[in-house]
Amino acid sequence: MFKIVIPEKAKQIINQLEQAGYEAYVVGGPVRDCILGKCPTDWDITTSASPYQVKEIFSYTIDTGIAHGTVTVMMGKEPFEVTTYRVDGEYKDHRRPEEVCFTKSLKEDLLRRDFTINAMAYNDRDGLIDYYGGAEDLKKKTIRCVGDARRRFDEDALRILRALRFQAQLGFVIEEETKQAIQKQAKFLKDISAERIQTELTKLLLSDHPETILDAYDLGVTKVVLPEFDRMMETPQNNPHHCYNVGVHTVEALKNTEPDHILRWTMLLHDVGKPEARVEGKVKDSFQGHNIIGEEMSRKILRRLKFDNQTIKQVTRLVYWHDVRFASLGEVNKKTVRRWASRISVPLFEKLVKIQQADISAQSTFMQEEKQRILDSTRLLFEEIKEEKDCLQVKDLALDGKDLISLGMKPGKEIGEMLTGLLELVLEDPAQNKREVLEQAVREKRGEL
Repeated sequence: MFKIVIPEKAKQIINQLEQAGYEAYVVGGPVRDCILGKCPTDWDITTSASPYQVKEIFSYTIDTGIAHGTVTVMMGKEPFEVTTYRVDGEYKDHRRPEEVCFTKSLKEDLLRRDFTINAMAYNDRDGLIDYYGGAEDLKKKTIRCVGDARRRFDEDALRILRALRFQAQLGFVIEEETKQAIQKQAKFLKDISAERIQTELTKLLLSDHPETILDAYDLGVTKVVLPEFDRMMETPQNNPHHCYNVGVHTVEALKNTEPDHILRWTMLLHDVGKPEARVEGKVKDSFQGHNIIGEEMSRKILRRLKFDNQTIKQVTRLVYWHDVRFASLGEVNKKTVRRWASRISVPLFEKLVKIQQADISAQSTFMQEEKQRILDSTRLLFEEIKEEKDCLQVKDLALDGKDLISLGMKPGKEIGEMLTGLLELVLEDPAQNKREVLEQAVREKRGEL
C-alpha cells in the first residue's frame, strides 16, 4: 500500500479526531506533492467533524474561515488548517459560493475541488483515497478538472489561472476537455481580484516553464488578464536584430532569465511599448522610444495588478534602461561602467546586465557576437569595480554633509550640489576618494584657493 510520511503534529491532529469518532485525512496539495516525491511545506487536513466539534477537541484554535468550515489548529507554534467536509452552494461571482453545506461524505467533499491531482486524501489507516483518478493523471502528467470542467471554472474562474500555473510548475499538459472549458470560461476572469491574478501570474512566470504564457495566449486568457501581451504577439519585428515577433521574442528571453520576480516581470514587459512605438519601414521596422512608452505602460500594468511600490519602481526602471548600450563603438571602459552603475544603482545594474543577456539570447544572430562581447566586457569590468570597492554613491564618499559644514558650508541645497560634484570627480578617478583630496576640491570649487 502507498504510504505517505505525515509529520508528527499533523498525524496527532488526525489521531485525535479519529479517537473522537470522526474521519480525518491530509488532503490536496500535500498528497499530490508526496506522490511526486516532493516535500510539502503545508499540510491541510479535512475531517467529518464540524468546525465547532474541532474547536471542542483542540485547546488552541483560530477561526480562520469558520463560515466555510475552516479552523486553524495550533500545535505548539505550528498552524494546521482543518476543514470540514463540505458541499458548495451556488456561485454567483465566479469566485466564492453563496453558502456551503457541511457533509459527512469525503467523496462529496473531494468532488468540489479543482483538479483531480488535488482531489486525493490520505491517512495511515485507509491509505490513499482517490475517487477521481488523480494518481493516474499524475502518472500521465495531466491537469484535468474534477467532474464537469465548465462547471468547475464557472464556480471559480481563478481555477483557470491555477490550471496554467500547475502546467508551468509541474511541466504537465492540460487535458482537452479542461482546455476547451478554459477557452469558453476565460471571460469570467474579469470577476477575479487583481491581487489573485497577480499571484497566479507571478507563480507561472517564476516556474521552470514561463513559456506557458503562450498557452494562456492561445486559450484567450491573456486577452482578459494581460491584453498588452496579445498586442505583443500580434506585432512583427521586421528588423535584422530580430527573428521573432515581439511576443515570441519576449517568451524566448523569459526562458533565459533566472527565476527572480523582478527579472521575470521585467523580461515580460521589457518590450511592451513596441506595438505602440512601431514604425513600419520599406526595409525594416523601427521602434524608437519603445523603452519610454514601455516604462509608462509597465507602471500602469503593475499598478493594475496591485504590485507593491518597490516592485513597480525596480521593474519600470529596468524596462526604461533595458536597451541602453554601454559602448556603441570600440571598447567599453571602467569609467563608463562606473557612471552607469552609479546612475542606476548597483543592485539594479546587476539585474540590468542579466536582463540584457537574456534579451540578446532571444535576438537574431545579426551583430550578436559584438553585442555579447560588449556585455561580457561590461560584466567583467563591473566585477572588478566591485572588488576594488570603487565609490559609486554619495554615501561612499570620504566626505559627508557634516564634513562640508565643518568646512564652512551652510546646510541646504548647496551641500547636495557639492556632494554630487564630488561624486562626479570620484567616478572619473576613484583614486580621488580621499578626505584630503576632496577637501581641496571643495575649497577650489568655493574659490578659496
